Amino acid sequence: MIKKRVKDNTQLVNNISSIDTYEYRLEMPEELQDFFELRQLYNAAIREVRTKLETLDEEFHVRYNHNPIHHIECRLKTPQSIIEKLKRKGHKISVESIRENLTDVAGIRVICNYINDIYIIAELLLRQDDITLIRKRDYIANPKENGYRSLHLVIQIPVFLSDRKELVPVEVQIRTIAMDCWASLEHQLMYKSDKPLPDYLSAQLKECAESIFDIDLKMQNIFKQLY
Repeated sequence: MIKKRVKDNTQLVNNISSIDTYEYRLEMPEELQDFFELRQLYNAAIREVRTKLETLDEEFHVRYNHNPIHHIECRLKTPQSIIEKLKRKGHKISVESIRENLTDVAGIRVICNYINDIYIIAELLLRQDDITLIRKRDYIANPKENGYRSLHLVIQIPVFLSDRKELVPVEVQIRTIAMDCWASLEHQLMYKSDKPLPDYLSAQLKECAESIFDIDLKMQNIFKQLY
């Protein structure tokens, strides 16, 4: 376990916010060492999960001449984002608090070609004996109020270090190309707006999400008929 060294949380916030690279490892204050070791751990977990997904995709190509995965995107939360989320949820700002309260520091987004591919990849990933499912939220079968669709998994994977094994959570979001297109544009629109969207625009965005889902279903049906 990582020992607690942080005494002044305010100073930790300032230091973490201003340092986000290993370039300054030897110059880092002692209380930051645990934080960067933790980020390295999450980064290692991302690589482990990505390798598993790429292996599954390659196997499908060899066996069935079909790649269920279009592409994979990986994300490690920035120090600023971690701090903001801890504050928003009313948690203490410390390495221990990150471990105890955040499950999305390490994130992977899997973009699939078809809806069925989403569930195939999820099932095969969760079937592996070193993967533990922590939480599953199916926003495809039960979309969010704004129309957002995606399958969210929080899994736990072992990372083997020089002196120990750590179980690390990774958030995996699996969606189609079309779902990802809508989510990216919706996020951009919401980010650019400094106030909530009017109801009529929110309704239009939701209509777009529903239209895109209809297209996903049609494309899935065409694929089934061809293969």
